[in-house]
Amino acid sequence: MSAAAGAPTSYWCETLLADGIPSAGVRLTVGENGLIIDRADGVAAETRDIRLGTVLPGLANAHSHAFHRALRGRTHAQGGDFWRWRQSMYTVAQTLTPELYLELARAVFAEMLVSGYTAVGEFHYLHHRADGTAYPQAHAMELALATAAREVGIRLVLLDTSYLAGAFDAPLMAEQRRFGDGSAAGWLGRWAALRSVIETDAATRPTDPTLVTLGAALHSVRAVPQDAMREILAGLPTDVPLHIHLSEQPRENVDCQAAYGVTPTGVLAGLGALSPRLSVVHATHLSSDDVALLGAHGVTVVMCPSTEADLGDGIGPAHALAAAGTPIALGSDQNAVIDPFLEMRGLEMGERLASGSRGRFSPAQLLRAAGADGYASLGLGRAGLAPGDPADLVEVDAHSIRTVGADPGQLVLAATAADVRRVIVGGRLVADTGRLVGTPAATLSVTADVSPTTTSAPTAGSSDGSPAALLRDALAALDAASASASASA
Repeated sequence: MSAAAGAPTSYWCETLLADGIPSAGVRLTVGENGLIIDRADGVAAETRDIRLGTVLPGLANAHSHAFHRALRGRTHAQGGDFWRWRQSMYTVAQTLTPELYLELARAVFAEMLVSGYTAVGEFHYLHHRADGTAYPQAHAMELALATAAREVGIRLVLLDTSYLAGAFDAPLMAEQRRFGDGSAAGWLGRWAALRSVIETDAATRPTDPTLVTLGAALHSVRAVPQDAMREILAGLPTDVPLHIHLSEQPRENVDCQAAYGVTPTGVLAGLGALSPRLSVVHATHLSSDDVALLGAHGVTVVMCPSTEADLGDGIGPAHALAAAGTPIALGSDQNAVIDPFLEMRGLEMGERLASGSRGRFSPAQLLRAAGADGYASLGLGRAGLAPGDPADLVEVDAHSIRTVGADPGQLVLAATAADVRRVIVGGRLVADTGRLVGTPAATLSVTADVSPTTTSAPTAGSSDGSPAALLRDALAALDAASASASASA
């Protein structure tokens, strides 16, 4: 599935769904750098072409916490709300080491890739050891994530996050100590050093598409004091994408009003932080003035419908935000669900439930939220499959039990991750029908010999690129480490 070294690769798509419009017989010619160098529409396939069926542009997971995947299917008996769920999240966070996080992130990124995500924005704040002290190897946790992404073959924008306070006017709690850098200056210094390491590493791979880049994040207005936010905004390069959790919970709004006299959006406006380079995550509980401010400044809102539903957060004003001029992107957040099609569907279905009417977002708008606007939110540039754009492609089975008969233009409201076939990142095939291919991580997964009554150890040499096998092993290692820590406590 690859051309000779240095030669362009050509992909012929039976149907290409770009900008929400189906086009038949499209050839995309890809250079060695992973960028599209030519697009020809309405052409017949040629012998040299790699033939694909129905193809979408690459899809971006604009907000992820990879380690939350360890909680999937394990918190539903607890009841409560976001704040109750957060205590379980802290327990997982305390257990992770760089070695365990490499294994877990590799598996989670693999699940994302075979589900149709070609890029992920990892909102990362597990910076230090559990007691808050630095690891002997600088950036150990960050480099674990970077290595995992490269081994899998997914684009990673590491949104390194400043997390300095436990709440408004409160220090970090014991379980939050590993998140902090002591001060804005401490975070800025570590961020700059990390950027140098990542850029130096990329320079050693001149023939590979650049898969790992560094972005930045402020955890929230409750976790980064106003003066610290001001210092970070002044010290951070202006070309770096910046993300922040915003108004996810009513309690955040109430506490912010008490501390600063304005909403969280008002705090950001007062700091001059509202601009097209900013993405705010969730934005579930906004005032009409907040909506107008975000729209007027071209701020992207990253919504995470599956997580917002799972945690009972509420339904955000997506349609009102879009009408105000706000781009909408989508993320999987806690990774209780990893399926870009269900996030697209969730955005529209939440609006239908809130408004009582259908078609609040067209299929083309949903695809833009999952693709082009997510890429822009992560600082990855254009993603419309035009010359100069990255050759990130997702082939979808248009004839499955879920999709057969669907209008191609409405496919995103019929398909699920189970319908994803081949996934191409930077012009290279990295996944095929639920399996990793052609990357280091593809050789690491082995399928256990499972019978109805027993589960044996993995069989040596049975590597098949299975993300499920990677997840099984990563979760087993994490559970063993958690049990060991509990036993010795």
